[in-house]
Amino acid sequence: MVDRWRCFLASCGTATLTDHHVRPVHMNMAAPAVAAGPLSAENMPETANGPTEKSAEAQKRPQFGTRFLTDPRQVFQHNAWDNVEWSAEQELAAQKKVQENSQPLPAEKQEEFDNRANEYWNDFYTIHENRFFKDRHWLFTEFPELAPQQKPAQDAEENRINSEDVSSTHNDTEFPGASASYRILEVGCGVGNTVFPILKTNNDPGLFVYCCDFSSTAVDLVKSNPEYDASRCHAFVHDMSDASADYPIPDHSLDVIVLIFVLSALHPHKMQNSINRLARLLKPGGVLLLRDYGRYDMAQLRFKKGRCLSDNFYVRGDGTRVFFFTQDELHDLFSSAGLEKVQNLVDRRLQVNRGKQLTMYRVWVQCKYRKVLVPP
Repeated sequence: MVDRWRCFLASCGTATLTDHHVRPVHMNMAAPAVAAGPLSAENMPETANGPTEKSAEAQKRPQFGTRFLTDPRQVFQHNAWDNVEWSAEQELAAQKKVQENSQPLPAEKQEEFDNRANEYWNDFYTIHENRFFKDRHWLFTEFPELAPQQKPAQDAEENRINSEDVSSTHNDTEFPGASASYRILEVGCGVGNTVFPILKTNNDPGLFVYCCDFSSTAVDLVKSNPEYDASRCHAFVHDMSDASADYPIPDHSLDVIVLIFVLSALHPHKMQNSINRLARLLKPGGVLLLRDYGRYDMAQLRFKKGRCLSDNFYVRGDGTRVFFFTQDELHDLFSSAGLEKVQNLVDRRLQVNRGKQLTMYRVWVQCKYRKVLVPP
């Protein structure tokens, strides 16, 4: 992972990375291969640590973010390699592959997928329940804002003053978690693979976590989880693409908003208004954290003809949709909402199927954007 890569460089006395790029490990290999198998990459889990491995092997392997491929002949020695940059040949091959399958579906078909989006996601969670994704324990390395906070007294006082200066439409007793001192919202929570690790790891008595999903089935699964604690968490159904829909939280009240592989599920035309609405929920100094699919990720290259809705926007076989971002596209969305960049990185992972001698290139984008503090 990128933050671990930064730590590795620091320990070696090497200059740190820029915010816009990771240091490339160039591969003079053929165009990105597309792995075949029973689980389609269109719907494959987005676990940032790659495919799961047996615990014994996991204990012996280096920590993710510190395994770098310096000799392409050794590519099949491990299941995954970090920060692998494509060659110009591979990039062109990926662009060609996407272009070949970029003919959009008819407008009436696209409208059907948009109107039935809720139905498709409910079906997804009805079928998979909590078996599809694994708990995201990598969150606290990449996003330490989710771990217990130990703010310097000066920063805490500054945050309190800025919060007091902002007017709110809610009374302190009108919303869940009103008495909390640190509030986190995850949008697109699914079955709780982010929420429950946060609740288990962060024992801050002032913490309150909100989580919502478009799918009522997913929210029901979160609430039925034995680890769900209504005194520390509030789960609710919400369509983030409906910018007019109210959140059960006042504006300027959240410290952190988390978007993990969720913004990509929205229609591109609805993304900006959705981010604008979320930005209003943040306190001055609050941060929005995102991890999502990057342009030319293996899942994008797997799409066949007849699955494209618009440029870099596709529909999966189960009716759910996905967009593949560039760093600049995400930067434009967040900066247009009045947020300032803290981090905007590409995480390129080379996953390997050693049995079939296949290489699989995953591309994710990770961002942190902060709401500007109110001037004194």
